[in-house]
Amino acid sequence: MTDLSKLSIGLKGTAQIRVGEKQTAPHVGSGRVRVLATPVMINMMEAAALDAIENLLPPGHQSLGTHLDVGHYAATPVGMTLRASAEVTRIDGRNVTFRVEAFDDRERVGDGTHTRVVVNVDRFDARIQKKLKSEQ
Repeated sequence: MTDLSKLSIGLKGTAQIRVGEKQTAPHVGSGRVRVLATPVMINMMEAAALDAIENLLPPGHQSLGTHLDVGHYAATPVGMTLRASAEVTRIDGRNVTFRVEAFDDRERVGDGTHTRVVVNVDRFDARIQKKLKSEQ
């Protein structure tokens, strides 16, 4: 069994970016309006979750996103900073659940929950290779 004893409810992580053209909806293909793309906001939420726990995982392990339930409520224009935060709210075996939020320079623009599963990288990679071979 994987030792996740270093993880605890209440751990927090953050991530931030300055919104540029590469983070807009038209650039990533999620819309036509030149504002922060929802997939980019979600990526920042995941990055905040990673910041909260990745350095506490046992050697040879990492976490993978498995579930997102988020809302994106307000537009963020190019030039503003987006800050995302994540806080561990539940640990169930290898599954870690977070409360996630995103703010720009003026307001909260999104929030929700995010779940990640902790995996052994070597075993995970072996499964992926087996899946690739079964396709051929």
